[in-house]
Amino acid sequence: MNAADLGLPVDVPSTALFTDQYEFTMVQAALKAGTAGRRSVFEAFTRRLPEGRRYGVVGGIGRVLDAVENFRFDAGVLGFLHDHSIVDEPTLRWLSSYRFSGDIWGYPEGEVYFPGSPILRVEGSFAECVLLETVILSILNHDSAIAAAASRMSTAAGGRPLIEMGARRTHELSAVASSRAAYVGGFSSTSDLAAGFRYGIPTVGTSAHAFTLLHDSERDAFRAQVDSLGRGTTLLVDTYDVAEAVRTAVEIAGPELGAVRIDSGDLLLVAHRVRQQLDDLGATATKIVVTSDLDEYAIASLAAAPVDAYGVGTQLVTGSGHPTCSMVYKLVARAQSADPKAPLIPVAKKSLGAKSSVGGRKWAARRSDAYGIAEAEVIGTGAVPAALVERQLLVELVKGGTVVAREPLDAARARHIDALAALPMSAGQLSRGEPVIPTEYV
Repeated sequence: MNAADLGLPVDVPSTALFTDQYEFTMVQAALKAGTAGRRSVFEAFTRRLPEGRRYGVVGGIGRVLDAVENFRFDAGVLGFLHDHSIVDEPTLRWLSSYRFSGDIWGYPEGEVYFPGSPILRVEGSFAECVLLETVILSILNHDSAIAAAASRMSTAAGGRPLIEMGARRTHELSAVASSRAAYVGGFSSTSDLAAGFRYGIPTVGTSAHAFTLLHDSERDAFRAQVDSLGRGTTLLVDTYDVAEAVRTAVEIAGPELGAVRIDSGDLLLVAHRVRQQLDDLGATATKIVVTSDLDEYAIASLAAAPVDAYGVGTQLVTGSGHPTCSMVYKLVARAQSADPKAPLIPVAKKSLGAKSSVGGRKWAARRSDAYGIAEAEVIGTGAVPAALVERQLLVELVKGGTVVAREPLDAARARHIDALAALPMSAGQLSRGEPVIPTEYV
């Protein structure tokens, strides 16, 4: 299945230069040394979760598959590499026919992860795998950070809908990726039309304060909006006086008014007052949407408020204080020679401090207790214990260079709900703490 099969209307451009120069110079040196073709295994993982987080969320797997599939060197890209003397002629010739032909296994999108989890395992020749390092990390680090923030906000919202509204607070392309990751993490809609166009995420939006200020009076603005969008629209009621705006809104739209939006002030107090006023005016079905620089803590503080939906922008698209997951992409095993039948040997960086890694091609499984609740992330390099065979986490994503695991975004979203439900209840706590389950190596 390819992007067209999922109805995605936007093609992904070549991703060949979404990388660091040293990936190319390593390939050039390895080609000259005769080691570029050695079978190799790279893994993407994080040594620790962001401070205070109890679990991570795998985001961006679908985008990684697109990036690998579109890692191609056309004439323009090759010309750039040549003109700037990035690599020599033999390397350019090798790059001109580059197609990733290896295998990729990984945690499926929406799954949760923990320190050491082999989130992505890339296998093939050294040269073809090492070139993918930067683009893979770029996607996974960004999207997983946003998905984790979205998950925490969704938990804090307690089932109330969340609207992604962060496009104006980040790079325009990051905004689209953020909308996608937020949807995986539990948000229900976005204000970003590019995200709706590319990924089919439901889009919402009505008006800003500028629309009210444009008109001679708030009444004129509300009348214009209702006449255009219908009584079920959402009216922004905090441009001037909230109580007067609510009264005017119901007078114009009637009890069929869809919702009012509050974007400033003491949201807890104002929401209670607006709910009481709406009910007194007979608009008992009119919903209340709150915005105003929310994060998971602000959302949790509104749990007792009569709020029906939240709009979140800045804090979401910046990972709510943790804009990256600090994932790394390390060579963990390589063949002893270029012979396709040469055995793999584990390799690992030895380092003082916290930057060491564990060598060997890894599997991962999640052990559960008698109630089906996760109790440990188990990682190993040998045979998988019989009791964990059915609990393995990695799935095949790319086989022989062909993507084999594309799926609708809603599948990743549903998977995340199931993954959270299988974690201990303390996973939903917003207070700082350690990972909700330990990582065990066997």
